[in-house]
Amino acid sequence: MNRKKSYIILVLALAFSMKSCDKFIEEELITDVSAASYYTTEAGLEDAVKATYSTLKPFYGQEIGAAMTTFGTDIWTNGADGGHKVFNFYDGGLNGEESYIRDSWDNWYQGINQANGVINRSTDVEMDETTKNLRIAEVRFLRAFYYFHVVTTFGDAHLSLEETEGVEVEANKTPQSEIYSQAIVPDLEFAIANLPDVQPDNEYGRATKPAAEFLLGKVLLTRSYRDFSESTDASRAETLFGNVINNYGFSLLPNFTDLWDINNQENSEMVFVQPNAKAQVDSGVDEFGHRWHLYFLQEYDVRRGMTRDIANGRPWKRHRPTEFMLTLWDRDVDTRYDVSFKHVWFANKDEPATEAVGEEPARAALVVGDTAIFIPGPGKDIDWPQSRQDAVPYLVITNDEYTERLFPSMNKWIDPTRPGRQHVQGQRDFILMRLGDAYLLRAEARLAQNNTTGAAEDINVIRMRSAVPGQEAASQITPADATLDFLLDERARELVGEGHRWWDLVRTGKLVERTRLHNPFAAPNIQDYHTVRPIPQNQIDRTIGGYPQNPGYPQ
Repeated sequence: MNRKKSYIILVLALAFSMKSCDKFIEEELITDVSAASYYTTEAGLEDAVKATYSTLKPFYGQEIGAAMTTFGTDIWTNGADGGHKVFNFYDGGLNGEESYIRDSWDNWYQGINQANGVINRSTDVEMDETTKNLRIAEVRFLRAFYYFHVVTTFGDAHLSLEETEGVEVEANKTPQSEIYSQAIVPDLEFAIANLPDVQPDNEYGRATKPAAEFLLGKVLLTRSYRDFSESTDASRAETLFGNVINNYGFSLLPNFTDLWDINNQENSEMVFVQPNAKAQVDSGVDEFGHRWHLYFLQEYDVRRGMTRDIANGRPWKRHRPTEFMLTLWDRDVDTRYDVSFKHVWFANKDEPATEAVGEEPARAALVVGDTAIFIPGPGKDIDWPQSRQDAVPYLVITNDEYTERLFPSMNKWIDPTRPGRQHVQGQRDFILMRLGDAYLLRAEARLAQNNTTGAAEDINVIRMRSAVPGQEAASQITPADATLDFLLDERARELVGEGHRWWDLVRTGKLVERTRLHNPFAAPNIQDYHTVRPIPQNQIDRTIGGYPQNPGYPQ
């Protein structure tokens, strides 16, 4: 396809310098080379492909990714600290000037242009054709990944499959339907045809055929809801997710808790991840790492018997559960809340006894190792009336006492291996695709075809894995239970805090409805047009003749 090369913000120096790298990316200082001379060599092409992966890091595992996928939904609202709460409030600050809007657009288009450059320049590279074709399949997978993020975030957007060199001041606003049909779907079909089933152990994190099938399944499932859908989208998606589930040796871990063992990251459930290397994040060579261990924690470190430490994390208090989220788990049947959230903080400093002051009761002394804070959590608060709370030496926080500073803390991403309590980069891999999600997405594809029996079967596989021993039968649902709203609840139970929620609600057409019902901070302002983000103002300003803003947002 020939399209005019036209994107001002994508001024990308192809002679790159990488500041962070995956487990398969080795750092090497390269000077006195140009893209024209270096990228047309075999070594240059290999480095160019690695650079295309590096565009994953500035979004996934960073605060920008948490804000844009978590805020403003039915299950998450804002904590006390940090900025960018406009994504939760949907107020006038959510406009093209918001820096995360600009940065996400820039980042994804940089990845797209990097991929375009690799593809365009590969024709001049003399190397083994099979290896070259594999590398092109990888960057086409990544280009599709970035374009899918663009359309599911911004809607209609700029489309170019050619490399941008230098400054260009013209841009198109191409309908989503064309971006799907001309870029995303053919790129993924090429990737599926050419990627290996698995990558070598020392190249963990590279794209594979099952990752491409997973992504194409999600692409087609997303398109199946749109007015430009094709009649086979849902059925093709079901087949693709079935391939991922059945054909490559992936398996669900026996216990949900094993997914969050930091020593068990490269496990049988991982389909595609953004790897992080401990030596690089600890040393600062990788300035990104996985930072989500920071954002979902309550302010434990100023409470009696507590000080900030590595094991409990650095509490930035960005995201806290909505009341609705905390109703989703039946803890007598389902173990996932107890695995995903923290309940007890043990004293890490001695604390003397206190006398009663006003309404504050006397408290016995605490020594290191005693319980200092306890959050009973949903369904258990009733067991802790104020009289019982007053009788124990530690702080008990029940649901009537939750605030923007005190709330149930998600611990999926806690990283106790950081070299210091203030260190923000973490070594966890960021999970982009895992098998549990494939089951739930296949259930959604089956629902789209009115196959409630098949949808219930997939949902039950996930629920059985997390059933309380002896409650397996109670954890099962029937086909009559398999509705889209139930599935969205199930996705929350399984995937809470993993970076899917805003896109899940947008995909299914449920963002406005469910956010109005369950997020009181967002409810007054959210409107139908908020299912896409505003176009960045600098994109508009730098384009000759302007660039159309998305409806509803100020120009």
